[in-house]
Amino acid sequence: MHAIRQHEFGGPEVLVYEEVADPEPGPGQVRIDSRAAGVHLLDTTFRSGDKNGPYPLPDLPMIPGREAAGIVDAVGDGVDPSWIGKRVVAHLGFASAGYAEKAVREVESVHEIPEGVDFGEAVAMIGTGRTALMVLSVGPVAADDVVIVPAAAGGLGTLLVQAAKHAGAYVVGLAGGADKVRQVAANGADAAIDYKAADWTDVLDRALEGREATLFFDSVGGEVGRAVFERLGFGGRMVVFGWSAGKATEATVEEIVGRGLSVSGALGPKLLEKLGGLRALEERALAELAAGRLRPAVHRFTLAEAAEAHRALENRGTTGKVVLVP
Repeated sequence: MHAIRQHEFGGPEVLVYEEVADPEPGPGQVRIDSRAAGVHLLDTTFRSGDKNGPYPLPDLPMIPGREAAGIVDAVGDGVDPSWIGKRVVAHLGFASAGYAEKAVREVESVHEIPEGVDFGEAVAMIGTGRTALMVLSVGPVAADDVVIVPAAAGGLGTLLVQAAKHAGAYVVGLAGGADKVRQVAANGADAAIDYKAADWTDVLDRALEGREATLFFDSVGGEVGRAVFERLGFGGRMVVFGWSAGKATEATVEEIVGRGLSVSGALGPKLLEKLGGLRALEERALAELAAGRLRPAVHRFTLAEAAEAHRALENRGTTGKVVLVP
């Protein structure tokens, strides 16, 4: 089979398209003939060799990748042969050989994909989709909310806009560049704004039409996060799950208390445990997809283009969930 192998840490160019031996399923495992492999920003941290990342660096050489979807073509000892031929998706773990034409995983970690559900969308939902459900559990949306979503063209932002609109809220999506803004508008946001424009905060104020924001889903931080924070009305909620700008949104306790705001974090193992664990969230995310309530945006590259996919992801040149197609 072909796979992406990494023999050294560095830039995207260290991701090499190679021919390697097919993996064999061990006891309790199935082998997936892959149709889609997920790419995550964390993959770029592993690739670069950044020792300040949240997880230990993997041993080299390795095949990166955390998620795969496809058709089961072999099973290991102790696995019911009826799995062969089923359409499945699985989270493989961190840096666990997803960038390949075939992958193996324990059968208890595999989900069947309903007919009619796209492989790339299934990959997006077991990763990005489950994260969206975690965020929404901390910041549930009501019909009278005024919601602001930065990074609204990203994989997570796309789903948060959909969920907020499904709840009946007024939704403002922020994105960088005209193409991404068009995508946010097409996704159903009531207002889609280019935060790279010099006057974007004036445009935001006009879009609010005198309303005060009641809910801010913050994954960006920095100057954008601060500008949105300033537009939260009394009693507003801020749900934080990252700061892609490089630093968190700055706010003082005096500001938060004086304006009656609540600030909550929406990631971490304690929250995951409270919500029933990883598998339960993955099942819920796939159910939302199958029911048509949430539909992820997917940005596809071929498997051989993994280095290009990493460059685009790091340069914010992608929209939605990045997926490699073998």
